[in-house]
Amino acid sequence: MEYILAIDQGTTGSRVVLYDKSGKIVVSSYEEFPQHFPKPGWVEHDPHDLWNSVNSSIRKVLKKAPGARIAAIGITSQRETTVLWDKETGRPIYNAIVWQCRRTAPRCDELKKRKGVAEFFKKRTGLPIDAYFSGPKIEWILKNVPGAAAKAKKGKILFGTTDTWILWKLTGGRVHATDYTNASRTMLFNIESLKWDSDILKYFKIPGDILPEVKRSSGIFGRTVNLGYLPAGIPISGIAGDQQAALFGQTCFDPGQIKNTYGTGSFILLNTGKCRPVSKHGLITTLACGPTSLWQVRRYNG
Repeated sequence: MEYILAIDQGTTGSRVVLYDKSGKIVVSSYEEFPQHFPKPGWVEHDPHDLWNSVNSSIRKVLKKAPGARIAAIGITSQRETTVLWDKETGRPIYNAIVWQCRRTAPRCDELKKRKGVAEFFKKRTGLPIDAYFSGPKIEWILKNVPGAAAKAKKGKILFGTTDTWILWKLTGGRVHATDYTNASRTMLFNIESLKWDSDILKYFKIPGDILPEVKRSSGIFGRTVNLGYLPAGIPISGIAGDQQAALFGQTCFDPGQIKNTYGTGSFILLNTGKCRPVSKHGLITTLACGPTSLWQVRRYNG
């Protein structure tokens, strides 16, 4: 029998679930990893811990289901958490800066004071200027890790949210990609053109070459290399940010349908269909999963 292997790379741990074709859970495994708080308001993960928690959970699941044939792999992830690594060695150049981290708040406050900048960002990305998102985190790493900016300009550094990092590891460094839902949480992605926004990249002095290719959430992103316990050639055929994946998983397929998820935080998401809402009440507009671009709106409490 063929199965689907689902990976959920979360904020405090990673879960791997094996599903049969009817959607029934066959077996699952969960592994936590350390949280690092180097300064008040700072939150980091060791990218090796992220991968090891996924790697170990896959091993445990396949050990409990010997001989299971994996038809495809899907990945959901904690979204805005930011990883930068050396393109040639595959080694992270700094710990992952977690979505909860507030170290870039002063930089964001500086940007918001400039006339028209907050409106510009919201129009292009659907997001407010906030330390929550990936763009300021990338800028911080490039500024504060010796030699990082110079290497990035030469195309020797890669950026990814944790889905991209796990995809890179599963494919043996052959695929550097993400999906629309995760890209739309970086504060660098134009949700109208569905492209990385070159004007925004200039604000943060981020070279476009470090950014992953952006694809639809459903489709072939790449195939596994032989990891011993996991054979080569398994298609990785779905990627989505965890909250957008939950919106889809809760079958909110039609405009007006809404879901609430409790995890590290509480997240309310509403499917608004193909119409992009403009909120005057603190709501964020971002991209949801779908065969075409769907808008999704949630409450922002920044």
